[in-house]
Amino acid sequence: MQRATRGGRAQPWLDCAVTQGQPAAVDPDVVIAVDSVTVSRSGTDLLRDVTWRVELDERWVVLGPNGAGKTTLLSLASGRLFPTRGTVQVLGERLGRVDVHELRTRIGLSSAALADRFPGDETVHDVVLTASWSVVGRARESYDRMDVARAHALLDQFGMVGLAQRRYGTLSEGERKRTQIARALMTDPELLLLDEPAAGLDLGGREDLVRRLADLAADPDAPALVLVTHHVEEIPPGFTHALLLRDGTVVAQGLLTETVTAENLSKTFDTPLRVSYVDGRFAARAG
Repeated sequence: MQRATRGGRAQPWLDCAVTQGQPAAVDPDVVIAVDSVTVSRSGTDLLRDVTWRVELDERWVVLGPNGAGKTTLLSLASGRLFPTRGTVQVLGERLGRVDVHELRTRIGLSSAALADRFPGDETVHDVVLTASWSVVGRARESYDRMDVARAHALLDQFGMVGLAQRRYGTLSEGERKRTQIARALMTDPELLLLDEPAAGLDLGGREDLVRRLADLAADPDAPALVLVTHHVEEIPPGFTHALLLRDGTVVAQGLLTETVTAENLSKTFDTPLRVSYVDGRFAARAG
């Protein structure tokens, strides 16, 4: 079993990709590089001719309706899916030419599919701590003081330290989401992917999570962030860029305030929408 923690940020981005035997320098600032990518399943294109770049220190939101291809794109970025056509590089490594199990240790992921694997009787503290060994459910693996201290600090950062000894299965939905994000950060990842982190939360839970994610986005030591959502109201302040998807294709992408507009959102969701932007927060309604 291989420990998931890593020694530093700089070295992985100095790797080189190899194309047809010729070394190609990788831009150390590019965290995700998706080039002309199509993903097909059973004759249907889940993504079609998508090109996308995420750079170091950027905070991206991926928006679109159900079936737009958002989760498929996140699966590519997490090394859990390979493209049918095109190329994907993550943290300087090209999918298909890298050990994806090693690559995944450098990526923090919070998703409903992963959360369903956590044992309900596991303590909240151990749900976070076991990310150090990339396992679900504590067994006989050993943890040092630094592991324990980091798990405690992350639980504190997300308002969960008072519930550290509670059983995960007894938590509210909002408490589970915050625990999941703390776990995703446990290995000090270079890239953090959040798949609909506010789904299922009530208004208070959503606003609490948005505030905490805004604090994370403002942290200069935080990893590059990609957040998937259906709702502009869930975009935390401090996010910098947006990618809008519909039917597996890109509607628009770029700087957040230039991309999340009434025109672009109306095309993305196929309905006339009005968009407001106040105090760093978006809102949308039918127009």
